[in-house]
Amino acid sequence: MKKSQKIILAFLGLILVVAASGLVAKKYVDQKAAKQERVVVTSNALAEIFAKLDINLVGVPKTKAALPKRYQNVAKVGSPMAPSLEKIAELNPSQVYAVSTLKSKYSAAFKEQAIPVTFLKLDSVGQLEASVKSLGNKYQRQKEANRFVQEIESAKSYAKKRQTKKKPKVLILMGVPGSGYMIMTAKSYIGSLVTLAGGENIYKSSKAYLTPSSDSLAQQNPDVILRLEHALPSVTLPQFKMEFKQNAFWSKMDAVKNKRVYDLQQPVFNASANVNAPKALRQVSQWLFPGK
Repeated sequence: MKKSQKIILAFLGLILVVAASGLVAKKYVDQKAAKQERVVVTSNALAEIFAKLDINLVGVPKTKAALPKRYQNVAKVGSPMAPSLEKIAELNPSQVYAVSTLKSKYSAAFKEQAIPVTFLKLDSVGQLEASVKSLGNKYQRQKEANRFVQEIESAKSYAKKRQTKKKPKVLILMGVPGSGYMIMTAKSYIGSLVTLAGGENIYKSSKAYLTPSSDSLAQQNPDVILRLEHALPSVTLPQFKMEFKQNAFWSKMDAVKNKRVYDLQQPVFNASANVNAPKALRQVSQWLFPGK
């Protein structure tokens, strides 16, 4: 080998070493920066996601739902539906995360207090996956994020294999304490589980939730009814039972006649997508196609 060729090869080798060193240094800096972040979340679903990604938090919501053990002694910042901006500001957060359903209500208040906030979308399984990937990249938790996304993809494959050509017609109800219930469409999180499981939501709308109409419901004949207990199941479940007993049109539906009315309970099921999505999808699949 000529001397000039050796010099060129040596020079190229040096460039590769420098480039590799630069990548290692950047990764180290990014990891160190991620560890110094002061992150606050305002919902239990978000706390569970951050625990899944092994990310430290300085503030979590005050909720009756069980928080991940690692956050039980972390400062509380108010209820998920009414976070305390004063308590959040006292923690001097570098970033606050809230669910997108609260954006219209609190976005201006966060901005007024100069609190950096990101509203994560958790209204579908797809949005959950996107949010997890985004957080994994931001906080150097790509491995953890990919592992969880793979759990979801595995549940999707399971559900797809169990489907038949005939899609069962599904009605989804969400209990509201003191106000009866709402109808959940395919645009809601539970609605996305039904779609992935191979079911057909009998209510089509661009909105995630609809106000129920007795006249409209009386004309429906779903194969399956899913009742999300949501908040305060001790209140919403008795409400559902009373509703189905008092209004005669329910007893005429195939879902009721065939005993295919299922109550969705926490922590597996919730109004927002959470870390239990893989288990929830598998369960919905079994309800929709019980003979498979």
